Amino acid sequence: MKRILPLLLFVALGQADDTLAKRPNFLIIMADDCTYNDLPLYGGQNARTPNIDRLASQGLTFNRAYLAEAMCQPCRAELMTGQYPLHNGCAWNHSASQPSVKSMPHHLGALGYRVGIAGKVHVKPAAAFPFENVGGFDPSCVRNPTQPHELNGISEFMERDSKQPFCLVVALVEPHVPWVMGDPSQYPPAKLKLPPNIADTLRTRQDFAKYLAEITYMDGQVGQILDTLKASGEEQETGVLFTSEQGSQFPGNKWTNWNTGLHTALVARWPGQVPAGKRTDALVQYADILPTLVDAAGGKPLLRPYDGSSFLSVLHGKTGTHRQFTYGVHNNIPEGPPYPIRSVNDGEYHYIRNLSPDEIYIEKHLMGTRGTGQLNNPYWATWVWDSWNSPRSYNLVKRYMHRPAEQLYRVTTDPYEMKNLANHPSEAKRLAKLRAELDRWMTAQGDPGAPVDTPEAIQASKRGSHLHGQPATESIR
Repeated sequence: MKRILPLLLFVALGQADDTLAKRPNFLIIMADDCTYNDLPLYGGQNARTPNIDRLASQGLTFNRAYLAEAMCQPCRAELMTGQYPLHNGCAWNHSASQPSVKSMPHHLGALGYRVGIAGKVHVKPAAAFPFENVGGFDPSCVRNPTQPHELNGISEFMERDSKQPFCLVVALVEPHVPWVMGDPSQYPPAKLKLPPNIADTLRTRQDFAKYLAEITYMDGQVGQILDTLKASGEEQETGVLFTSEQGSQFPGNKWTNWNTGLHTALVARWPGQVPAGKRTDALVQYADILPTLVDAAGGKPLLRPYDGSSFLSVLHGKTGTHRQFTYGVHNNIPEGPPYPIRSVNDGEYHYIRNLSPDEIYIEKHLMGTRGTGQLNNPYWATWVWDSWNSPRSYNLVKRYMHRPAEQLYRVTTDPYEMKNLANHPSEAKRLAKLRAELDRWMTAQGDPGAPVDTPEAIQASKRGSHLHGQPATESIR
């Protein structure tokens, strides 16, 4: 149903709308810890995802979509604020954004929207993210098993008021560990085709099968959510985004700045507005999503302190380009000892700077034990054990734990980033350009580098007294 809203004036947020507007609904579906190229849509050779594939056939698939930090809380804060991690303040996992930050409920609420979230929230403080809580999906990503989901909550939210547009985020908790949902018998371990950045051990194959089962389970939820939207009568009036968040918990994906951590799936469907069955090479980042929604809703995103910018023209098929660079951050605390990383990507090449290259990289969930003394993720131990006899396993363990000061990868031909080109004379000019751009970006957001990755810094963020970064009043594109 087409909507014509009355005149809205929101001086407090600097948004003046002096025209009558027809505003679409928005539905954002997020997976949790799903490596983008484990999906068939991006070349995955194992998982079966008929619903995501169907959504892509009805919309636009982004080949080059990125987030700034491959951890749940920072990337969600980026998406919901339109700002980079140090700018909005959430630059560590399990931390908090700046108290003054304005997010999706503020920006779309000012345009007359109901803004709700179902499932996993994982952003703080509550005042900066005043979503309406919508029931029906488990908010805990580590529950074993995941609580059964039901669709009545999102159905009621979609149908509550046909005269008022809505924005609904459905944040699923699969395929985050523990991998306990779905049917792993669909994926016999011996028949799996493991990615080149994953060591080939029996335990890894067994756990990879469980992970794939969760991807298929998540895909089933996507189908049910889309069916609920159709039943609401709002399908034709709703722009849908599906995204896979950061990479999985296998070593080298989540909690890193490699492509398999920062690259995300992104599919957009909007009947009559987005071309069906198309792909785009436009370079986009999570920080661009909120300004795009504001733009599509008839707002004026340039009036906001967004670090991202609207890619609405890409959605409409008017252009195949968007931004020149995407950016990456990693602060390892509280997931392990300090190991700060920064990166920049121009769509073809990815430059990574490890700020403490003399240290070894440790991630507590992968390498640690539970209170019982049992290994948290036993497959990592099999990688180490297999290193005695397998040069491939040895090189993957070394790659993960010992990293050079600089890494440069051509991601168009090396998506798993297995060949470091930083010392190749032929790439010296490219390397210098990306170094300079990363320096510019870090300076613009007030990023001192290694001092950010400290216990003092993350504790200050939780108190709302951030020690580093620019205040959220000025964009740093």
